Amino acid sequence: MAPGGAAAAGRPRDRAVRCRPMAEPPLLELRGLSRVFREGERERAVLRGADAVVRRGELAVLVGKSGSGKSTLLNLVAGIDLPTAGEVLVEGIALSRLSERDRTLFRRRHVGFVFQFYNLIPTLTVGENLLLPLELQGRATPARRRAALDLLDEVGLGDRAASFPDRLSGGEQQRVAVARALAHDPTLVLADEPTGNLDLETGLAVLDLLDRLTRRAGKTMLMVTHSPEVVGLADRVFRIEDGRLVERPAARAAAERAVTVP
Repeated sequence: MAPGGAAAAGRPRDRAVRCRPMAEPPLLELRGLSRVFREGERERAVLRGADAVVRRGELAVLVGKSGSGKSTLLNLVAGIDLPTAGEVLVEGIALSRLSERDRTLFRRRHVGFVFQFYNLIPTLTVGENLLLPLELQGRATPARRRAALDLLDEVGLGDRAASFPDRLSGGEQQRVAVARALAHDPTLVLADEPTGNLDLETGLAVLDLLDRLTRRAGKTMLMVTHSPEVVGLADRVFRIEDGRLVERPAARAAAERAVTVP
């Protein structure tokens, strides 16, 4: 018998599930997050005491009816807006404690964005759009430029670097936007209805691409969506209901927990 064979025979086989150290801090944490807007003489509470934890490598989706506060929450997580009360922590850093300039620099370095309407700059080529996050950070070294252009190959548009956005279809522009969101190697990816402007077939292809690339790179993603296909891929599902953030069971997480049951 091979060394350790008897002991190995008595051990359960390793299962193909993701394991994280128990003490690993969350990549994204919301603590008592509230946002109140003043409208004339009245105040409107969009978020009230929201608490949430999203760990490294997870896909979390945010659902809710129009006007419920989903985009407001994304802006708070990005540090574009500040909460009325509570905190957003990314890798343990409380964004509200940073100056506006430092929040901007933090966002450039650590956050990637995918928008519903692509937000490509029309006067820049596809390649220039892709490299813009690196250029803004002063990090466009030859190695990083090559890595970013490799992402363009990954999304199937390696031969379109010299094209301008108006020469691309909607689905192709969104694939460029996905590559751009990952080009500067962010910690966190925020996606606001990334398939909302695409037909069903194209949207599903973009979702598969975004999920595959972010998971392979070990990125954490928070996505606003109405798509049931995205909800089915998620590790965590949050819903905003009357200003409250409620976590719902996630199909992917439930399936993975079922695999671990003897």
